[in-house]
Amino acid sequence: MSEQIYSADLVAKHNAARKAVLERDYASLGERLDRRGIAIDAIRGKVEKFAVAIPSWGVGTGGTRFARFPGAGEPRDIFDKIEDCAVISQLTQATPTVSLHIPWDKADPDRLKQAASRFGLGFDAMNSNTFSDAKDQKLSYKFGSLSHADAGTRRQAVEHNLECIEIGRTLGSRALTVWIGDGSNFPGQVNFAKAFERYLDAMREIYAGLPDDWRLFTEHKMYEPAFYSTVVQDWGTNYIIAKELGDKAFCLVDLGHHAPNVNIEMIVSRLIQFGKLGGFHFNDSKYGDDDLDAGSIDPYRLFLVFNELVDAELSGAKGFHPAHMLDQSHNVTDPIESLMLSAVEVQRAYVQALLVDRKALEGFQEANDALMATQTLKAAYRTDVEPILAMARLSTGGAIDPVAAYREAGYRAKVAAERPAVASGGGGIV
Repeated sequence: MSEQIYSADLVAKHNAARKAVLERDYASLGERLDRRGIAIDAIRGKVEKFAVAIPSWGVGTGGTRFARFPGAGEPRDIFDKIEDCAVISQLTQATPTVSLHIPWDKADPDRLKQAASRFGLGFDAMNSNTFSDAKDQKLSYKFGSLSHADAGTRRQAVEHNLECIEIGRTLGSRALTVWIGDGSNFPGQVNFAKAFERYLDAMREIYAGLPDDWRLFTEHKMYEPAFYSTVVQDWGTNYIIAKELGDKAFCLVDLGHHAPNVNIEMIVSRLIQFGKLGGFHFNDSKYGDDDLDAGSIDPYRLFLVFNELVDAELSGAKGFHPAHMLDQSHNVTDPIESLMLSAVEVQRAYVQALLVDRKALEGFQEANDALMATQTLKAAYRTDVEPILAMARLSTGGAIDPVAAYREAGYRAKVAAERPAVASGGGGIV
């Protein structure tokens, strides 16, 4: 049996004080949904099976280009990170896997596997890093990695990705996510076509190293750290890459990697339609790649994304099994609390999308009734589905209110006493 950070008694005591109210709220919502022809227990069953991965780097405090202000009890290494991820998993029952970033999380794979299995955790996609230079790295990625003009630098980047695959094989991962910061900051700095061709050639080598049962996720980003041009700048380029590489290559959609006001849900629909949607990095943004908590700025957009996902799920879209992961930077909040709430917000959007009256929506679409079509979506979005989410947690051994349970248990104060304080750090701007 897997070890737990919190005793079952502690979680049970937390739930006991809230269970009666939850049961009344759940019954009330169930009655209202029943009038709409929706069985609440069936929806809850889907929630209990829905999961989103935690990024190992997400449990540490993030920063900006100006500064980083570490929080109390910062994880010292990947093993501390795994313990923090175990807290999130136990209280939410929604995050059974961890996504590692190499070389940040590099350690003996067997020891990593043992540490995760201790808490019943598995490993999601591996993430390579050729957007920054590691300690003792021979060649720099300052001017690019997989698209670099220097063949030796490209070879180094390819070998790093192949190493990530080998580490992942030991851990039981079945996917590699590749995001690069390659691009340019000045017109004329690079030849667009040559840089892209070099990237494709390098990616073909990485793709050839994939095990048969693995998938390769390529991630697009409009800007940063390159601000004039980016090699993999948008979903169209990303789709070209996935088509060029082969059947095991898919596009990963990070909600923060688009220009403001871009219709991300339509991008999702296009990638589903042509069988190239690999998965998501969930976060939220106001101005760009802010990496804020999922659903904190625009929860309706998150719902609209899931509206497309549920439509594909219910229609049985071919090859549809997207990977779900959070990818956030927590600068002013406790990362564990933010990740717990974000996991719940992703689940919330999923449940709300399940409540959409698909038959009515299709009828309004065919009749060109724009008003009633959008009101059909709003009817599902406005539904308070919190009782379903809380009951799903209660039924699977989680906490009715994860943040409250976390604070009651005093985990942050405990690890702050055990882990040395980390000094504040400067950013990249002087």
